[in-house]
Amino acid sequence: MAEIEVPPYFLCPITLEIMKDPVTVSTGITYDRDSIEKWIFTQKNLTCPVTKQILQNQEITPNITLRRLIQSWCTLHATHGVERLPTPKAPVTKSQLLKILEDAKKVPCAQMKCLQSVRSIASENQTNKRVMESSGVVEFLAKLIVKKTFEASIAEISEDLSDLRKICDEALSILCSLQLSETGLKALNNAEFIESLTTVMQSGSYESRAYVIMLLTSLLEVADPSLLINLKPEFFAELNQTLGDHQVSGKASKETLKILISVCPWGRNRIKAVESGAVPVIIDLLLDSSEKRVCEMMLMLLDMLCQCAEGRAELVKHAAGLAVVSKKILRVSQVASEKAVRILHSISRFSATPGILQEMLQIGVVAKLCLMVQVDCGSKAKERAKEILKLHSRAWRKSSCIPRNLISSYPS
Repeated sequence: MAEIEVPPYFLCPITLEIMKDPVTVSTGITYDRDSIEKWIFTQKNLTCPVTKQILQNQEITPNITLRRLIQSWCTLHATHGVERLPTPKAPVTKSQLLKILEDAKKVPCAQMKCLQSVRSIASENQTNKRVMESSGVVEFLAKLIVKKTFEASIAEISEDLSDLRKICDEALSILCSLQLSETGLKALNNAEFIESLTTVMQSGSYESRAYVIMLLTSLLEVADPSLLINLKPEFFAELNQTLGDHQVSGKASKETLKILISVCPWGRNRIKAVESGAVPVIIDLLLDSSEKRVCEMMLMLLDMLCQCAEGRAELVKHAAGLAVVSKKILRVSQVASEKAVRILHSISRFSATPGILQEMLQIGVVAKLCLMVQVDCGSKAKERAKEILKLHSRAWRKSSCIPRNLISSYPS
């Protein structure tokens, strides 16, 4: 095949490979379906890759004439090892999907089979996923998850419980695979569904918990403020459990941090997170974490939690709280240093008892702040370090715990 000259208009402009399923976008340029769908729907690009023009709509039209030309060319060169491309399967129709959903509603025992059909259809192409969104599949899956989690909570027979969880897991995995648009995500925007996801985190498998975390990450980005404000304490308890569970994947842990960072600024969520045990979990994770982005996110979350009295109390109560925050200064990144200093600033302003001030001296926090005044660590972090040192200069300035080479930088 390498010796045969392929007509250039048979090649996809994105991958430069022969198109298996040529389709045309609104600018008139033809691409291979898989490539352009990834460009538009997965990578969220709004322009035509060739012309750079804005796509007026996301409609994709099959180029049947070109497909037949490519298939004829492949047949003509079959003796040279060129395989004829199969005719692509037509995208699913709304009526076909509605028939599957109706069957699932009428015959509960066939629900798993119906879900497997839906999964297979979704895996074929992005067009099928978009048709699913407009056909009520998202709402059906959400209602099924709510129903099955409730039934599982009252199930008395272990076999029934196992079957219910399997159906729920399958529905969750399909929802995650659909890569829902903002409209599709908003269809899941209700307290009942969030409560069901919380239940799955409480009793589901590690795989299903990971699905929940991935789904929540996207869902909460477009959630109504009323939903975010009214999140229940159990929601935070399960997120903390997931965060502290070493058997959960690293990606799921990162996504859990993202969720907590996104919801904590709303209402009393900081206090709910603190009361559910978030602070000691994060501190323990920080002790062993060396990955830059993860450390930054943990310090960002701790900074949020220390903006309430309950969060500051939990941090100073932890034996390693102040020490681990101080340790990350000047060791991870400028962002991490700024967040760590913000945490120490909150403690120094609002929770600085004589005992805490003495601890900050003994474990080297004050020495680290003096060092920050000397080095280039970002203007914001440096100014906050100076503020902390000035605020407690009477208690710290003449301490023998500060090395001589640093005491000279103590702000007057």
